[in-house]
Amino acid sequence: MSLKSLRQEVLAANLRIPEAGLATLTWGNVSGVDREAGVFVIKPSGVSYADLTEEDLVVVGLEDGRVLEGRLRPSTDTETHRCLYRAFPSVGGVTHTHSVHAVAFAQARCPIPVLGTTHADTFNGAIPVTEDLTAEQCARDYEYNTGQVIVSLLEGDASRAEAVPGALVSRHGPFTWGATATASLENAIVCEAVAEMALHTMALRPAGLTPSAPPPHLLDRHYTRKHGPDAYYGNDAVTGAH
Repeated sequence: MSLKSLRQEVLAANLRIPEAGLATLTWGNVSGVDREAGVFVIKPSGVSYADLTEEDLVVVGLEDGRVLEGRLRPSTDTETHRCLYRAFPSVGGVTHTHSVHAVAFAQARCPIPVLGTTHADTFNGAIPVTEDLTAEQCARDYEYNTGQVIVSLLEGDASRAEAVPGALVSRHGPFTWGATATASLENAIVCEAVAEMALHTMALRPAGLTPSAPPPHLLDRHYTRKHGPDAYYGNDAVTGAH
């Protein structure tokens, strides 16, 4: 993919954040990486989605975090994105939002549980939540350390990052990722949807009782319909899926 094409994809993904109801004001950002060029493209800090243009996007060096192209400052979450790209080579795009229901779980420091097949279609397990950042982590390299607590949560395991392409940063909100910027945004949409479904499901239970866990074979069936060598969901000519 050319840098021009990557810019166009990243712009389109960012513009979908408010369309999908995932952001208030400017709360949210999407990036996409070009590993051959050693750069990633990300939304600028504090620019409204209504005003965002391709020329506003910022190109950042993957190795050192330097701004290589762009007249505006990159998102304040840029170093978190960079940390995730460096930790997980299969990640091609990262999305961060403050979507209401996912943030509720993050603020409660509660993983989003797997309560049904909608969740299992995308996330092969609960969407986990990190430990709180320490005072030292907040005082120095805060944004990069935000990425580091996600990496630590997943124990640097690339296969875990692929199976569950998202995490909640404690007291903060969700970060999701995928093979492309578009895929990372779609995972953010799913994350918010299953968080809302989980909250409604939990509210329907008598006080103090946890909803019963679905049978593992049902969840596994739904995940493998879309992922892995035997996936058969979708049509290649239309969606690129199996």
